[in-house]
Amino acid sequence: MEPNIIGILAAIFTTVANIPQTYTIIREKSTEHISVTTYFILLTGTLLWTTYGILKNDWPLILTNGFTSMTSLIIIILNFSSKKTISKIHQAVLPDKIIKEAETEEKNVKNKEI
Repeated sequence: MEPNIIGILAAIFTTVANIPQTYTIIREKSTEHISVTTYFILLTGTLLWTTYGILKNDWPLILTNGFTSMTSLIIIILNFSSKKTISKIHQAVLPDKIIKEAETEEKNVKNKEI
């Protein structure tokens, strides 16, 4: 496989890696099972890669790691946000169909706990 293709694939996968977690947090309105330490370590690494990219004037490194830093930071911020704040984001960001599905799922979980 050509090295450029491997680099492009690596950039794509690492860039989008946090999106499912961010979506899950907003959908479920919970950061209960998030390791903040992991995201602080990831944020530190991607900020260092972004800095390295700036020093090398390497735009692919800057853009991919800058985006990954932002999604890691969003996850960290959501972790320290109140449930009320996450609920507001949930209502503002998600389509009505997904909100209804999430509410149904939430009710099912509560019923199982009883």
